[in-house]
Amino acid sequence: MTGTIPPELSRLANLTHLYLDNNQLIGNIPLELSDLANLKELVLENNQLIGSIPSELSRLVKLTLLALSDNLLTDDIPPELGNFTNLTMLAFNHNLLTGSIPSELGNLENLTLLTLDNNLLTESIPFELSNLADLKILTLNNNQLIGDIPLELGSLRNLTHLLLHHNQLSGTVPLELGNLENLTHLTLIGNQLTGCLPLNVDRIHSLTIKSDLPVCPP
Repeated sequence: MTGTIPPELSRLANLTHLYLDNNQLIGNIPLELSDLANLKELVLENNQLIGSIPSELSRLVKLTLLALSDNLLTDDIPPELGNFTNLTMLAFNHNLLTGSIPSELGNLENLTLLTLDNNLLTESIPFELSNLADLKILTLNNNQLIGDIPLELGSLRNLTHLLLHHNQLSGTVPLELGNLENLTHLTLIGNQLTGCLPLNVDRIHSLTIKSDLPVCPP
């Protein structure tokens, strides 16, 4: 499928699932899609979409899945997306998104997956992401994030993947990450971190670590 997304799709008032992924769609995401009040899943990934993510999409209060990965989307992530109280998966990876990660994403209390990797995001990781108690996968790698790793992330007890590699993060690795007993993948390489990995992190069962730092001595 080629061409742009027809705004006339907004007339399908009872539509609950819209999958247009893996095509060659171009142009912007139509603002009219925000009129699909019953929409639960919107998947537009693997296309050639450009422009901003419309803040108007936040009106889709029934949405549980929003996947816009692998496009050419630009500009900031709208903070209004923090209104998606039913959202369980948000995938914006592999775009050209800029600006900071909105702290409002910490309001998405049902989120299990948040992938923002391979963008141009800057500023620090908001500690509000620690409110996402059900989160299992958090990928922020290959951006331009700065500052410390928030120690509050140590409260995400369901986290299995924490990918932070190839940013500009600094400081030391928080001891609190040792609380992530379900973590299986932790990647930190390509940052400006100092010190060593806390020993309790190294002892987590079946944890795969990719880091430039040595493990702290006992």
